[in-house]
Amino acid sequence: MRSEGNLIRIDPLFIRFILVGIMNTAAGLSAIFLLLNLFNADYWLSTFSGNIIGAAVSYYLNRSFTFSNQTSFKKSLPRFIVVVIVCYAAAFSFGKAAAEFLYLLLPHFLIMTEDLLAVLLGTGIYTILNFWGQKYFVFGIKPI
Repeated sequence: MRSEGNLIRIDPLFIRFILVGIMNTAAGLSAIFLLLNLFNADYWLSTFSGNIIGAAVSYYLNRSFTFSNQTSFKKSLPRFIVVVIVCYAAAFSFGKAAAEFLYLLLPHFLIMTEDLLAVLLGTGIYTILNFWGQKYFVFGIKPI
C-alpha cells in the first residue's frame, strides 16, 4: 500500500494475490478442517497437508495470473518451496503459540477450539508473509 495524497493505493498485484489466495485458501483450509474434524488427524499433519494442497494451487495461479511470470520452473519452483516452508513454519508456529496464550488468558470467552483459532491466526500471517516472499523472491518483482 502507498499513500497518494489523501488516498491509499493498494498494490494491484496484492488484489490479484488475494483473489488467488481465496481459491488456494479454500482448497487448503477445506483439507485442514476435513483432516482435523473428520479424520481426527493432529494439528501439524492437518495444517501441513492442507498447506501442500493450497501451495500447489497457489504456485500455478500466482505464476500464471497474479504475477504473469515466465521465470523457469527450475528457478521459481525451488524458491517457491522455500517461501512456503518458511511462511508455514513461522506463521503456524506463531498461530499455535498465540492461540495457546489466548486460551490461557481467556479460556471461557473463546468460541472455537484452540487448534481452529491457531489455524485462523496462522492463515492471516501466512498470507502476508507469502505475498512478500512470492512477489520479491520467487517471481522477482522489483519494488517501485
